[in-house]
Amino acid sequence: MGMTMTQKILAKHAGLDSVEAGQLISAKLDLVLGNDITTPVAVNEFNKAGFDGVFDKDRIAIVLDHFVPNKDIKAAEQSKQCREFACAHCVSHFYDVGKMGIEHALLPEQGVVTAGDCIIGADSHTCTYGALGAFSTGVGSTDMAAGMATGTAWFKVPAAIKFELKGKLPKNCSGKDVILTIIGMIGVDGALYKSMEFTGEGVASLSMDDRLCICNMAIEAGAKNGIFPVDDITRAYMSGRTEREPREFSADPDAVYEKVIEIDLSKIVPTVACPHLPENTKPASELSDIKVDQVVIGSCTNGRMEDMEAAYNTLKGKKVADGLRCIIIPATMAIYRECVERGYVTAFIDAGAVVSTPTCGPCLGGYMGILAEGERCIATTNRNFVGRMGHVKSEVYLASPKTAAASALTGRITAPKED
Repeated sequence: MGMTMTQKILAKHAGLDSVEAGQLISAKLDLVLGNDITTPVAVNEFNKAGFDGVFDKDRIAIVLDHFVPNKDIKAAEQSKQCREFACAHCVSHFYDVGKMGIEHALLPEQGVVTAGDCIIGADSHTCTYGALGAFSTGVGSTDMAAGMATGTAWFKVPAAIKFELKGKLPKNCSGKDVILTIIGMIGVDGALYKSMEFTGEGVASLSMDDRLCICNMAIEAGAKNGIFPVDDITRAYMSGRTEREPREFSADPDAVYEKVIEIDLSKIVPTVACPHLPENTKPASELSDIKVDQVVIGSCTNGRMEDMEAAYNTLKGKKVADGLRCIIIPATMAIYRECVERGYVTAFIDAGAVVSTPTCGPCLGGYMGILAEGERCIATTNRNFVGRMGHVKSEVYLASPKTAAASALTGRITAPKED
C-alpha cells in the first residue's frame, strides 16, 4: 500500500519501512518549538518530571512573540522564565526583543525548519511548516517538555485528504482566500486529525508566502497538519537558508486518501470569514454593508513581505477612513527592516496607520488592538471565535491583506479590485 507525503516522513522518523493511517508510532524529532506563553508551562513540567537536560540544544526553538515587548508583569515573568531556561540549557534558537518575530514566520525565514523535518510546537499553528514539505504539528506543553528532554514524540499516523489545485489565482486574491474558501467548503472539523495534502499543477502558481499561509490555517479545518510537495519554488526559498540538508518526500502513486477535492484557483474570489467561525465564509463583495472599527494586518498567517507589499500597494498615497484604526504588524524584524528600507512604513504612517514591532498581540486578544463591546475588526489573523480579539460582544472578520487594506480605506468590508 502506498504512502502519502506525511506518512513517508513519519515512517522515516520512526525508523519504519512503512506506516498506515491510525498506527501509533514513536518518531524522532528535528525541532521542538515553544513561545512565551507555552514554554513556561513546559518548563514547569520538564522540572517536575526530573529532567536535567535537553536532548539537543540546537533542535529547540523558543520564540518570545505573543506578549513581547512585555505588556504587563505576568508577561514579563513568563519571558524571564524562558530566558533563564534557554540560558541554563544553552538553547541555540532563542529569540528575544530585537531578534524576535512571530514564530511561524521567523523559523522558516531563519532556516531553522526545512523539508522532510518532523516538528512539534506548543502552538496550534505549528502546522505552517508543511509549506516547506515538512511534517509539523501543534502539541500541548507537556508534549513539548517530553520532546525537549527525549527528542521523540508519539503520534497516531493521520489519514489524508488530497486537495488537487489547478489554474491560477486572480490578481486580487492570495493564499488566504484559498484556505478560507476551503474551510468554508469542508467546515472547521472537515479535516479532523487528517493531513491536508496540497498537490496539482496549480501549486506552481502559489508563492511560498501563499503556501505558508495555507498550511498555517490547516488547523482551522481541524487538520493534524497541512503539507505541500517540494518543488523549484521551495528549493529556491531554502537554498542557502536552511541549517539542515532538506529531505524531499513525495506521495506514492497509489497513496490512499480518504477523499480528493479539486480546487480551481481561477474561480477563487476575495473571501471573508464572518463571526464567529472560520467556516462562516462569504465573498467580500456581499459584505459591503458591514462597517468596521479596526483593521489589523499581520500575524503568523499574513505578516510576511508579500502581505506588507499588498497593504502598501493599496494604502500608498491614500488615507484610512475617518474613525477607523489601522494596525500593521510586520511578522519579523527582517520584514520590519525591509518595510522601512522600501518606504512602506512612511507610507503606512502617512495613510493614518500605526506600525508595530513583531508580535502576535491582537490576534489572541493580548494587546496592541483589543476590541470593546460592539466593535468590529477585519483582520488577516486566523481565528474569529467569540471574544478572540477582546470583548465577547465584539466581532472579528478574517480576510486577506488586500481585502483588509481595501476595507481600511472605506471603513466597510470591501473587495479589492484586480490589479
